[in-house]
Order: sequence, then C-alpha cells, then structure tokens
Amino acid sequence: MKANNKLSRMVTKIGGAPKFLYSFLLSQLFGRAVKFAGTAGIQIQKLDFQQAVLVQQNSRKVQNHIGSVHAAAMALLGESATGFLVGMHVPDDRLPLLKSMHLDYVKRATGKLTATASLTEAQIEQIRSEEKGEVTVQVQLMDELGVEPVLAQYVWAWVPKKRSASN
Repeated sequence: MKANNKLSRMVTKIGGAPKFLYSFLLSQLFGRAVKFAGTAGIQIQKLDFQQAVLVQQNSRKVQNHIGSVHAAAMALLGESATGFLVGMHVPDDRLPLLKSMHLDYVKRATGKLTATASLTEAQIEQIRSEEKGEVTVQVQLMDELGVEPVLAQYVWAWVPKKRSASN
C-alpha cells in the first residue's frame, strides 16, 4: 500500500530505520503529535497500513487506586491505537476526528496493556476515497496475563479541512 499523507510518509520513512530504533522513533513522533499520549508514555510497537500495536506500561503516573492501569489510560490507549491507524489513511486535506468511543470494563487489568487495532481493506478504501465519512474501529486491549479487561470500539470520522479566507 502506498503512503498518501504526511503521517504515512513519516511512518514509512521511520520503517527504514534500524530495528532497535523503530519503536522509539514512532513513539517520539506520536508523543509530540498527541501530547497527552506522550505524557502517559504510550509506546508504539508496530504501525503499518493495516494494523497498529501500542503498549501502555503500568507505571505509577497512569495507575488507579488499586494499582492497575486507570480506566482513562485504557481509553487513551485504545483511542491512540485506532486514531493513529485511521490517521495513516486520511488525506492531508481532511481532518480526522474521534466521534465516539464505547468501552465495557469487564475485568481487572494486570500489568502493562497492549492495544491492537486493525482496519479492513474496505475501511481503508472508504477513508481514502470519501471526502467525509466515518468508520467503526475495533481494538483489542490485552493485559500481561492475556486477559482482555476492556472491550472497546471507536468511531472515527473525517471531514474536509476548512480553508482560510485568503485561499
């Protein structure tokens, strides 16, 4: 699949970096673009055109009162995985926006969390070709024990960017 926007071109370029730098460079890029995710310390393990895999360590700054990853940090992790993946496909003249998220917290999380988000070929084609629209993106959030403590889906929309009066 070919890069079609600034983000996907940068991610593709980072893909050519030495393997030991890949996750660090992607995480730095993401942390600068999305300040809150950078503050939370979200790490990108994998990002390509079909899938995003992000990790949230169970560090003190994102813990709840029982010592596991806070519910809001879980929501941020899922939003980050789905949003970065959708962002790989939204053309530069359009703006991606989170429309809604649905999370069901079903178990207590243990240790770090890994979010895996995927898009189908049909979803990718829709994002790339429609001037405005929306897609529902499932994301699997797994803890260190292989438990899925939260069931989540995010609805992402995209709209044309507003042009300035001088254009």
